[in-house]
Amino acid sequence: MPVVLVANPKGGVGKSTLATNIAGYFASRGHAVMLGDVDRQQSSRLWLGLRPPQARPISTWEATEDNSVVRPPRGTTHAVLDTPAGLHGWRFKDVIGLADKLIVPLQPSIFDIYATREFIDRLLEQRRAEKTQIGLVGMRVNARTLAADRLNEFIAGLGVPVVGELRDTQNYVQLAARGLTLFDIAPGRVQRDLEQWQPICEWLES
Repeated sequence: MPVVLVANPKGGVGKSTLATNIAGYFASRGHAVMLGDVDRQQSSRLWLGLRPPQARPISTWEATEDNSVVRPPRGTTHAVLDTPAGLHGWRFKDVIGLADKLIVPLQPSIFDIYATREFIDRLLEQRRAEKTQIGLVGMRVNARTLAADRLNEFIAGLGVPVVGELRDTQNYVQLAARGLTLFDIAPGRVQRDLEQWQPICEWLES
């Protein structure tokens, strides 16, 4: 069962946005997908509670009381795991060990860039040899800004592939408030955003 982990120690970088939309993508492909949440804020679990019954089903993890151990429900074929800010220590190793693919969302701000640098180094040390694939996704990126240029300069020295860049749009906010993703509505309404997701989807399927 493929497990996709979305992680970054910096809060507010878009982890839940990525996790929910990845789960929505898998569901749109007809997979039996589950969305796990080891973040104390339980943003993804809240989102699942908002999801309308007519939308493609997405299951949730079963977790222990301390939310440290997760177990996918029977019949699950694809899993997505949302993680908290400040992921560290034994939880870091435990959660990283679950992942086949690990996506790191990163915003083009100097604070996010430096907070993520150390995290990427730790990921490269901890990942299982030739097992966990790591990819970066630029969040709220405006390609015509100096901040985006700075982000690209930072990424170029990491040795980790950029699998996509997503623009800053209210589409994500409005859909999340209804428990939906880009992949749950008519493509024509979010065509530009789906085009940005195409390389991310290809990486997920590779």
